[in-house]
Amino acid sequence: MTHTEIEITAELVRDLLRDQHPDLADYPVRLGARGWANQLWRLGDDLAVRLPWMGETADALLLKEHTWLPALAPRLPLPVPVPQRLGEPSPRFPRPWIVTTWVPGEPADRAPVTRGAEAADALAAFLTALHQPAPEQAPAGRGRRGPLADYSEGFAKQLAEATEMGLIPDPDAVHAVWEDAAAAPDWAGPALWLHGDLHPANVLTADGTICGVIDFGDLFAGDPACDLAAAWILLPDGTADRFHAAYQPAPDAATLRRARGWAVGRALVGILIGEAGVRGRRGGKATWGPPAHAALRRLTATIHH
Repeated sequence: MTHTEIEITAELVRDLLRDQHPDLADYPVRLGARGWANQLWRLGDDLAVRLPWMGETADALLLKEHTWLPALAPRLPLPVPVPQRLGEPSPRFPRPWIVTTWVPGEPADRAPVTRGAEAADALAAFLTALHQPAPEQAPAGRGRRGPLADYSEGFAKQLAEATEMGLIPDPDAVHAVWEDAAAAPDWAGPALWLHGDLHPANVLTADGTICGVIDFGDLFAGDPACDLAAAWILLPDGTADRFHAAYQPAPDAATLRRARGWAVGRALVGILIGEAGVRGRRGGKATWGPPAHAALRRLTATIHH
């Protein structure tokens, strides 16, 4: 049985709990969300079960969250899913799985931030608290570590693909943001704890502001610019400056240049995934398109020539 052939149902989740965590087996189980690599099933009001269902890397990412997140979560000012229990691979389900706390809210790709000032302050406080020096044994990022220039070839390919589809009004402006970022001095500080994947589907909103952050599968230690890109990706027009003023320590000019590069790369990926969703392609998510296009407009409107 290959990984993707396992059909995950409420009955399977309940059976797994009965086998390994019987004290949790009688709570109501209902589907919460299907992500890229994991399915999330709500367990009662306050818990969720995350099971890997696609891709070979999901197991390691879940185990990483189970290892590191309980220690990081208490210092974070926004709710995050805190792993409570680990499920072992078994004949019923041959992969590890975890039980975490449930974080209420709507993903920002479906319910965007509308209260920009509050959201900028909330995001800045969250990243200020998260971005502390990480221990030497902290995980390294997949595809997000090292200098931006290492990713220039992939970026150029994605830009060409999106431009060919007529999705990029000013490809030269997009390229200019990337080039400026790739030319900025590298991060010279200590490797800091990073979320690593702050796109709209991983940030939850309520009443127009940010109320939670989910999916720490890409948690790693590195350059804070990777997460600071979120100011352009998540916040409405005109609020990035407020975010940068609230984040401590204040980012230097080189870090902001690199952050814009990560942001333009992430926006491009969002545009391609959104378009794939509109065209009904596998792995596409139509809700990713609008926030990614908005982010790209913000990034190219303020090019420093």
